[in-house]
Amino acid sequence: MSADKKAKPDRQLVAPGREIERLERRLFLRKGLSLGALTMLSGCDVTDADSVQKVLWTMSRWNDGVQAAIFDSNKLAPTYPESAITQPFPFNAFYSEAEAPRVDGSKYKLEVGGLVKEKAAWTLEQLYALPQFSQVTRHICVEGWSAIGKWTGASFRTFLERIGADLTAKYVGFKCSDDYYTSIDMPTALHPQTQMTFKFADQILPVSYGFPMKLRIPTKLGFKNPKHIIALYVQNNDAGGYWENQGYNWFSGL
Repeated sequence: MSADKKAKPDRQLVAPGREIERLERRLFLRKGLSLGALTMLSGCDVTDADSVQKVLWTMSRWNDGVQAAIFDSNKLAPTYPESAITQPFPFNAFYSEAEAPRVDGSKYKLEVGGLVKEKAAWTLEQLYALPQFSQVTRHICVEGWSAIGKWTGASFRTFLERIGADLTAKYVGFKCSDDYYTSIDMPTALHPQTQMTFKFADQILPVSYGFPMKLRIPTKLGFKNPKHIIALYVQNNDAGGYWENQGYNWFSGL
């Protein structure tokens, strides 16, 4: 999911068991780590619901650190032939498809802020003028389904370079017109497959999939791929996210 949540998994879209197993948020706990061991590792006394939540939050932060440490910015996510594209590609969000936000493209401006030199907003016309590439990649949802789609847009790294972003900063955060928000680590932002997406299946990005712009990150779970982006900012403070602040693993790499 991207700003995703409510859509029910399509039985035909379920990813292979081992792939989903690897994505399970509590895999570490299921592999035999006792509450006693958790208590020692987290420094918390696991005696009630609040302390259990503290333990799980501590372990999630620990997991973030491990994933960040092993992330290889040179390793590409798998790509697929167009014959493998999922038809129809599923809609998924924390609201119904009819409630997807309608943005007037003629008035749209992408706001940029934080640790960047050029803070002027970008119109859709300016964004479309950036060099673009296409990729056919798999979107993997934390709910247990996946789907393959074709996405076209600009290299996010190129855009960050254009606005004079501090590429040594830790995070890039995003705000969306549907009130969704999330953030990613800078190494992921600079990954060659991380894309400012303007088209889906060779057509201008439909409202259902994030018009006027989404961020496509094939190396992360779907909910880390924000849609309907209206602002981004570069910073060193942990920006969290809509689902991340409710307990989802922040890094959520694949």
